[in-house]
Amino acid sequence: MTSKEIRQQFLDFFKSKGHLIVPSAPLVAKNDPTLMFNNSGMAQFKDFFLGNGTPPSKRIADTQKCLRVSGKHNDLEDVGFDTYHHTMFEMLGNWSFGDYFKKEALAWSWELLTEVFKLPKDRIYVSVFQGDEKDGVPFDQEAWDIWASMVGEDRIILGNKKDNFWEMGDTGPCGPCSEIHIDLRDAEEVAKKSGKELVNADHPQVVEIWNNVFMQFERMADGSLVSLPAKHVDTGMGFERLCMAIQGKQSNYDTDVFSNTINFVAEKAGKKYGEGKWEDIALRVIADHIRAIAFAIADGQLPSNNKAGYVIRRILRRAVRYGYTYLGFREPFMHSIIPLLAEQFDGVFPELVAQQEFVERVILEEENSFLRTLETGLTRLDKIIAETEKNGRIAGEIVFELNDTFGFPSDLTALIARENGLSIDEEGYKIALQAQKDRSRKDSSKEATDWTIVSDEDFDFEFVGYDETEASASLIKYRKVKTKAGSEYHIVLDKTPFYAEMGGQVGDSGVLVLGDLSIKISDTKKENDLFIHISTDKNFEKFVEQYATNKTLVAKIDTARRSKITSNHTATHLMLSAMREVLGSHISQKGSYQNEDLTRFDFSHFSKVTDEELGKIEDIVNAKIRANIALDEKRNVPIQEAIAAGATATFGEKYGDFVRVITFDPNFSVELCGGTHVPSTGQIGLFKFVAESSVSAGVRRVEAYTGENALAMFEEQLAIVNELKGLFKGQADVVKAVKALLEEKAILSKKIEAFESEKLQAIKETLLTKVQAVGEVNVIAEVVSVPNADALKQLAYELKAKIDNLYCVLGAEVAGKPQLAVMIADNLVADKSLNAGQIIRDMAKEVKGGGGGQPFFATAGGSDVSGLAKAIEKGKSAV
Repeated sequence: MTSKEIRQQFLDFFKSKGHLIVPSAPLVAKNDPTLMFNNSGMAQFKDFFLGNGTPPSKRIADTQKCLRVSGKHNDLEDVGFDTYHHTMFEMLGNWSFGDYFKKEALAWSWELLTEVFKLPKDRIYVSVFQGDEKDGVPFDQEAWDIWASMVGEDRIILGNKKDNFWEMGDTGPCGPCSEIHIDLRDAEEVAKKSGKELVNADHPQVVEIWNNVFMQFERMADGSLVSLPAKHVDTGMGFERLCMAIQGKQSNYDTDVFSNTINFVAEKAGKKYGEGKWEDIALRVIADHIRAIAFAIADGQLPSNNKAGYVIRRILRRAVRYGYTYLGFREPFMHSIIPLLAEQFDGVFPELVAQQEFVERVILEEENSFLRTLETGLTRLDKIIAETEKNGRIAGEIVFELNDTFGFPSDLTALIARENGLSIDEEGYKIALQAQKDRSRKDSSKEATDWTIVSDEDFDFEFVGYDETEASASLIKYRKVKTKAGSEYHIVLDKTPFYAEMGGQVGDSGVLVLGDLSIKISDTKKENDLFIHISTDKNFEKFVEQYATNKTLVAKIDTARRSKITSNHTATHLMLSAMREVLGSHISQKGSYQNEDLTRFDFSHFSKVTDEELGKIEDIVNAKIRANIALDEKRNVPIQEAIAAGATATFGEKYGDFVRVITFDPNFSVELCGGTHVPSTGQIGLFKFVAESSVSAGVRRVEAYTGENALAMFEEQLAIVNELKGLFKGQADVVKAVKALLEEKAILSKKIEAFESEKLQAIKETLLTKVQAVGEVNVIAEVVSVPNADALKQLAYELKAKIDNLYCVLGAEVAGKPQLAVMIADNLVADKSLNAGQIIRDMAKEVKGGGGGQPFFATAGGSDVSGLAKAIEKGKSAV
């Protein structure tokens, strides 16, 4: 059975059990500040478990792209070395939101594995939660009884909190779980030792394939557990491990999920998988990592130097490094795997096919960049090895520097060190690495208290900000959050006109009014499906007290600020459509940001946008603004209907079954969008680009102003032009006058350079007559008149070329500051142990300065010109 067939049979099975099949959420987490990437199947459903949203069905099944390379779930350094760890993996899952529970979930697991997939019953073991006294959670008797009726008690294992109580993080939904393990060893190994003894013992052929989590609790910030509003089922089955079991393989990498990629890379490298330990590790690393890299980029996360982008860059560099070291790749190769990968996942994750060329180009540029860095890092490591004593250790700080700066992991540095008879200070490296993690954690730390519930009543949240700028609302809950900047309050209302930051548009600000008391809202963000109103107002505690007796709360947004933001947002829609007209239909959004000051837009394009092209785009946008096109907004449109009508979706965004469609002329701009917009384009007033630049490989960025800001920029530019006209009185063509002035300046500059060169030659000739012989050494020690420090350096080098055995000490006053230079013939440095760097440092004290350089030439500067003569004398006396 192929991996495609296995995946489809899973989905078909649960469809037959009344489950709605939904697509995978993007790999990159959206609207959840606790996650960089979706690291489990349940991540996209967290709101439903918490009761913050309503699922489209009480029964759902899917396959979810997951990534575990940071935070609590970090398997990166294991990937490639064993048979079952991965960065990106598929999690097959079935979900019940307050519907069925343990009985159905466990029975269906057994049915699918043994009757549909035909896995041997005598090789399967299951585990149940033994209970935890501290948390007050009892032994899971119900799960035990269900399993005992199907598999027998001899195949059930009791699991502790570490193995059988699933938690997504330090806080959030959680509950006891029941794992399913399978023994894939051969009959001879099974006869020697029971698989039951090897469960959860990290045996590569006795592995967990499925976990049934029974979501009953929410872990609070203080560590306590509270019951969720309803009981849910959250299951996750590792697709790659399931394929290994069904296809009768001993390794995930031997399945058809990875084998085509491994064979492709092996052939490209002139290797054969299975013939060398390190070559095999490298092939596994590459086959695994390319999936994570490709899908992260397709879902909108570009490699970069911070946060999620740094994680993707790190994964890519790890793969390139293994290819370089063990497979002999000296040219980019990762990008060439993308067509194979796109074909493999077409139909299940179509975003890679849709963006194949873009993903290839981004990876190619990243490979080229890192290969240059890798060469530099190897040169640095060679120097370190040369400077390290025989049989010595490379310091932990240096190992960390190689990792942090050049992407060398400690294991690669250790391997190269070992080849050269050295070792590394592993403990010192761990200390340096931990120090960096501590700094990072401190920089990003936020400490939140648990929510204080004001209203226990169930509420259906309503966002009214498309139609209203203020609304009466009820306070549902709030919490206090300590940040680096101080304390802030997070406030949840049942109804709000405040737009929460999404899709590039910043959150609204404004006030909450309660009688004669009001508090400022500085920002609004979306966390899971909650709109969080953020306030740093010191009157908040008083506000809460007053709310207890006077519950007529009114939420009002800053309408002036909102108006500017919406103008920038609508202008972005017009600009994107204009770009597609001017630059081509390949243009797609890769990031955007709209606040009250500007719109910033990142898009896929592989060359600089010329001034002429920017001008054409501007003309189209401004024409649409002048046309005063009315907004056509449609809400709750079935997504397939919207796409069929030509609406443009953004890759990496997760859309529901029903969407909002924003149209400004159906033949021009039709977009899926949840943001706020102007009622008609004329409100924007004016549009003007202010910047165009490169963000990364294949991604360009433009910034633009609208309305008052664009007008202010024009007025500023006009003021500059008028000032220039004033300076060029009587000349109608200011541009022509400036060009003439620049040409005249260039001619004069050349004349000055020629004059200074002649003067320098004259000084040199004069100095040649002042050479003093001190034994076999020819000494020049003079204060000279030169225009700059470079001329002083040039003079010293030209004298060295003319005079044998030269010892030259020169001083000059340049722009009111003293400059010094010492030049010593190479043979004097070697024979007389003279060192210009040491001599210049001593001389510099006389001019209240400092300097340094090489043994044969050094320079210094200072602040006291009156000390020049003494400095020259001191330099002369050294010989």
